[in-house]
Amino acid sequence: MAIAFNSDDDELDEAHEINVTPFIDVMLVLLIIFMVAAPLATVDLPVDLPQASAAPQPRPDKPLYLTVKADHSLAVGENSVPEDSLAPALDQASGGDKEARVFLRADRTIDYGELMKVMSALRAAGYLKVALVGLDGGDFK
Repeated sequence: MAIAFNSDDDELDEAHEINVTPFIDVMLVLLIIFMVAAPLATVDLPVDLPQASAAPQPRPDKPLYLTVKADHSLAVGENSVPEDSLAPALDQASGGDKEARVFLRADRTIDYGELMKVMSALRAAGYLKVALVGLDGGDFK
């Protein structure tokens, strides 16, 4: 076997085209990473609702609180109220203003069905502005 060496030309030829293969490989890897990560980033549904990490909103001068206690009893402000007289108690506390925001507080042990029952009673009474109240500054667990 004979090998021919060209000793006359010591200079290398310049390549005038850009090699885009590594760039395309990197872009495909990034595309796959974003396709996998995007659906995971949109799931923001914490299960433990009583604590909130959002900044507290300014409270009105005289807030209207509706509390669902652990024994499923209701209280408007500081006064206990039977379920069947919830609408008149809310009307009395709000002065008949159906546009007043009702701050709904519920014990951690109250199940979702009971909370929805109370919210349905609020809707039936004509109170559509309901704010759920949680602990301030907590982390979701």
